[in-house]
Amino acid sequence: MSGLAESAERPAPDKVLLDIADYIHDHTAYSPLALETARLCLVDTIGCGLEALRFEHCRRLLGPVVEGTVVPNGTKVPGTNYQLDPIRGAFNIGTAIRWLDFNDCFLAAEWGHPSDNLGAILAVADHLTRAGVRALTVRDLLHGMIKAHEIQGSLALLNSFNRVGLDHVVLVKAASAAVVSSLLGLSRAQTADAVSQAFVDGQALRTYRHAPNTGSRKSWAAGDACARAVHLALLVQRGEIGLPSVLSAPTWGFYDVLFQGRPFEFQIPYGNYIMENVLFKIAYPAEFHAQTAVEAAHTLHAQLKARGLSADDIQAVRIRTQQAAMRIINKKGKLHNFADRDHDINYMVAYPLIFGELNSESYSDTNAADPRIDALRAKITCVEDTRFSADYHDPAKRSIGNAITLTLADGTVLDEVAVEYPIGHKRRRAEGTPLLMRKFENHIKPHFDEARQKEILETVTNTETFLDLPVDKFTDLFVKA
Repeated sequence: MSGLAESAERPAPDKVLLDIADYIHDHTAYSPLALETARLCLVDTIGCGLEALRFEHCRRLLGPVVEGTVVPNGTKVPGTNYQLDPIRGAFNIGTAIRWLDFNDCFLAAEWGHPSDNLGAILAVADHLTRAGVRALTVRDLLHGMIKAHEIQGSLALLNSFNRVGLDHVVLVKAASAAVVSSLLGLSRAQTADAVSQAFVDGQALRTYRHAPNTGSRKSWAAGDACARAVHLALLVQRGEIGLPSVLSAPTWGFYDVLFQGRPFEFQIPYGNYIMENVLFKIAYPAEFHAQTAVEAAHTLHAQLKARGLSADDIQAVRIRTQQAAMRIINKKGKLHNFADRDHDINYMVAYPLIFGELNSESYSDTNAADPRIDALRAKITCVEDTRFSADYHDPAKRSIGNAITLTLADGTVLDEVAVEYPIGHKRRRAEGTPLLMRKFENHIKPHFDEARQKEILETVTNTETFLDLPVDKFTDLFVKA
């Protein structure tokens, strides 16, 4: 029987862990494009979190575990007066960021929102700066964001976690653990240990993103991943060891247990690619595979209006889309909540065809009760366009195409409206940047008076001084008394 014994010899760490650790500790060649995109991303992400605070469901999940707790030198949460330990702070910031599905996106074999990682990065950086442990600045935040984007996005390029039922927040946990380890001053080996702990951690299922179980957990799952990443990195700081073959161990490793025995594949070396090519959600708070469909729907609403017609005159709607949209957001039947609606392409197209707008309030129970919405949803048919699917994965394009054709009640077929690149795409960055800043302005208005708004805008747009601003002073811009 001795031949069946497991070898207790600890192997060298998996190459994936070592490559991430090397990137975290060695990469300093941040391109000007990556840094400027990261600046925009930081501002936009904070704004998305502030906008989410207007919704009671989000607010009631935030704050300390024990009401009234204030942590000395703790993490301050933008838009609130909370000061929390960095683990709870990461959950609060990460949950607000993701709540409305309005922050950035990167789409490949796996989908995700790399700015989710800011929940962990800002929570830890703010705490360390307030505690006097490190004198971190906005520049350090941007460097951390670029690295977190790169790790999450590079793992997503060729590896489909959704195909095995896992949610993409596993990548938030791994990327955040890596960056947080660096902020904490951990060694290269400890960074590999922290990432290994993220991969061995229980991973979230995509159940909460798909019918018939779609629910609000999809809005706080990234916040949960941020909190876990911070917790795990802090455990490693206290001496917790890693798991060197967490991915490759036969039978018990991530690959065999959760990834059908397949090792991760990589398309490009770690650098600045993901941040340089990240997608911003500028015009609409909608799942990203539907962004161009929503833009096309607005165009068609205007055409109907110009003809003296309305959505009531529509007989049928045909949407050409990508395979990913067909798998994630093509739903039929009754939608049950906000989270259900903002992940249904039929709802996201029907609403602007009827009303000429789509905003965060469009998914509320009150607005969704209008019977015209479901009546029009029932007239919509989605079909996959294989070219859209191919261009979606093409590294030189990474388009997210949709095309809509309306057939009117009298049989008239309007010219198809096709949009392949959303306004938040790298190819439309010059067009999109002013609108992105306008989005940010709209998100800070409900929270602060005109003087504070002016101070915030002057600070984040002053490229000569902004990067050297201490992290705690940056967070203080958004804190409420």
